[in-house]
Amino acid sequence: MAAKAKKRAPAKKARSKTTKSEAGRVTKSQARRRPTGAKQRSVAARKKTRPAAAKRKAAIKSAIVESDKLEGLNGPDPRLMEGQAPIWNRLMDHYFRLEIDGWEKIPDEPSLLIGIHSGGPLTMDAWTVVLSWWRHFGESRKLHGTAHDVLMKAPLIGEYFRKLGAISPSRESIQAAFDKGDDVILWPGGELDAYRTWATKRDTAVLGGRKGFVRLAIRSGVPIVPMATVGGHDTLFVLSEGRGLAKVLKLKERMRSDVAPITLSVPFGITLHLTPFQHIPLPAKIRTSFLDPIYLEKDPAKADDEEYVDQVYHMIEGAIQQGMNKLAKKRKFPVFG
Repeated sequence: MAAKAKKRAPAKKARSKTTKSEAGRVTKSQARRRPTGAKQRSVAARKKTRPAAAKRKAAIKSAIVESDKLEGLNGPDPRLMEGQAPIWNRLMDHYFRLEIDGWEKIPDEPSLLIGIHSGGPLTMDAWTVVLSWWRHFGESRKLHGTAHDVLMKAPLIGEYFRKLGAISPSRESIQAAFDKGDDVILWPGGELDAYRTWATKRDTAVLGGRKGFVRLAIRSGVPIVPMATVGGHDTLFVLSEGRGLAKVLKLKERMRSDVAPITLSVPFGITLHLTPFQHIPLPAKIRTSFLDPIYLEKDPAKADDEEYVDQVYHMIEGAIQQGMNKLAKKRKFPVFG
């Protein structure tokens, strides 16, 4: 009995050692998983710095946006405009055979020019107005074009647009231009206008029912100069506006666009047209006229008068349409003339 007890005792002792060893290993494993006091403080510090880092990042992004806006407001860049003048002058005078009139109708005071633009993303009738303005006035009177945010934020073309003096079509940017004593040109129809169907709307004034420009002009106390143009829509043939397709592709959420146009163009033929550089503008003849200015009531409260805003909107839309009808009659050929 005593001998048997002695034999069992070492076994108990061995099991006891094993238990302690296993316990030791668990403790070490737990110790590896649990951060030390220094590590806990480091993790906590990182958590605290994340909001601060996010704020710094947001502040830097905001500063970049403001810098971009300022660059557009400071434009056009004279060196760029003079440097590219030989190229654009040749394109305007020979490729697009530009005819532009009505300079004498532009008021002496800063004005809001309202018109249509055509031919998809590369709206040559808009480009020719902005560049003709520089050719006519030079640095003595600056005109700021407006461009879609998608273009303004693009890495290379956005920078080029800002050096041309282009600004975002926001109330703040436009008002800042007026405060500087500059003029602004706005195309309210946006993509609905630029991608209107060629067969049925080529010479139709499309402002898209967007009346914000009327309220802006009232509150800013500036006259509106309607502007008519034809020919630009012959640089690209829009076969379909693709409004149903735009809903399927959710372009309103992705690109702020209500259309997914199907176009016929060079060099890709019939295609879904979603990016600026999918075509080479065809050599259409562009005709443009500045029309009689419309002076609005000085009372800023009129901006909240829906009846008055509608009246002004339809007056401007009608003036542009009449001007387009007049210009369209000058065509010598059904297309490109």
